[in-house]
Amino acid sequence: MSFRISNRDARHLWLSLQGLSDTPTGPANPRAIIGKLGFVQLDSIQVLSRAHHHILWSRNQNYREPMLNKLLAEDRAVFEHFTHDASVLPIETYPYWRAQFKRRKSRMDQKGWFKTALTKVNTADIKSRIADEGALSTEAFDTKIEGPKEMWSRPPHKQALDYLWYAGELATCYRHNFKKFYNLPERVIPDAQRAERIDPAEQVHWLCTQALARLGFATSGDIKRFWEAVDTADVKDWMANADLIDVEVQTANRQWLPMQAPADIAQRLEQIIVPTSRLRILNPFDPVIRDRDRLSRLFGFDYRIEIFVPAAKRQWGYYVYPLLEGDRFVGRLEAKANRKKGEITITQLWSEPGVRWTEARATKLDAELTRMGRFIGTPDIVWDCNRAPKTD
Repeated sequence: MSFRISNRDARHLWLSLQGLSDTPTGPANPRAIIGKLGFVQLDSIQVLSRAHHHILWSRNQNYREPMLNKLLAEDRAVFEHFTHDASVLPIETYPYWRAQFKRRKSRMDQKGWFKTALTKVNTADIKSRIADEGALSTEAFDTKIEGPKEMWSRPPHKQALDYLWYAGELATCYRHNFKKFYNLPERVIPDAQRAERIDPAEQVHWLCTQALARLGFATSGDIKRFWEAVDTADVKDWMANADLIDVEVQTANRQWLPMQAPADIAQRLEQIIVPTSRLRILNPFDPVIRDRDRLSRLFGFDYRIEIFVPAAKRQWGYYVYPLLEGDRFVGRLEAKANRKKGEITITQLWSEPGVRWTEARATKLDAELTRMGRFIGTPDIVWDCNRAPKTD
């Protein structure tokens, strides 16, 4: 019979591995947080705080937004590249990431829109300009979109810069107001990481091992989706030869799902930390939220971000924040910040089915909103809805 992991233990292990069990206090160390998580997704949308800043703040509320760019631009402690989306990764990951450069380049070479763009822009000229002029953003180039402008249309130079970045031929050296500045990798990535060469098979082994270490228990699909840097066949080959054991993980609806875990899973479960009872406002791109299927299986919390859903068809709202209390998702919050006015406005609040919105819970939310206000410089909290949540 497989080793069984109760739903309670599964939640506690997952939240602990993702840095959401401890009280998020103490000296801020964003480099350590990124190392613990493996990577942090970047996103341009700023409703309260951009996703990458919010994710780091959720794990240490002494974090402040300039700290991340310092890691990238000055310390060279992280680098940017593409996991399932644009992300920051620890610089120590770079030697294991070379296969991803080749993998992304191969995929782009098969896409018509990149091929078309590269016939209109000479990538060698782009690299030559950066070599001569230093770091450049897309604004240094002036090619135009030809034909109808669709939502995802980009001028040829932007596609060429993306191509070179995906392929590892350019690197992000810093951002200014989220605008990316590109430079040659030898000017951005430390010599030690650029010089290190890892065998392709060892890259796969490392990526799968590191993914499972952060997941705790997983299917092959879970491991593949973690980085989106390893193909399914490679993951299955690794799992067939790694020191793993079969486990059954209990879902929120009391089903048992077959997965695999490290051989020492019993010892890991004995050491897990029971999550603090603090109520947290999580970002829609938080790593605990990102894999919607895993989220639903473990917590019974069905969440979809609706930024691309027409307003009339949204069930919740444009940018709705999950509310995590301890090991349970208790509600959802729609809020927006006006940094010039120093305000956070709460526009909608919902409680999850079966959750009683007590005065104690409301007080916890008020405390978290106050902490968020300190973080983004918006101390005034304005309620533009009933403080008693909806129960949709």
